[in-house]
Amino acid sequence: MAASAAPAVDPSSVAADQLKSFIERIERLEEEKAGLAGDIKDVYAEAKGNGFDTKALRRIVSLRKKDHAERQEEEAILELYMQALGMA
Repeated sequence: MAASAAPAVDPSSVAADQLKSFIERIERLEEEKAGLAGDIKDVYAEAKGNGFDTKALRRIVSLRKKDHAERQEEEAILELYMQALGMA
């Protein structure tokens, strides 16, 4: 079964201009995202330099993104699994 070809886009059409605009916006946002990721990495490195455990910090950041009920459910499942494995 042959793959269907993408529709041809006239480079001078409004659709081509719109496509170029979307691509340029995405590229700018990707650059910003890379910059922010670098900033976050720097903050973790600074925290580590001050004696903080970065794995614990990452875990706390992850937990703070979840609501209380979601955290409780996750902890209950973890506890159940640990008991089943004889770890608790």
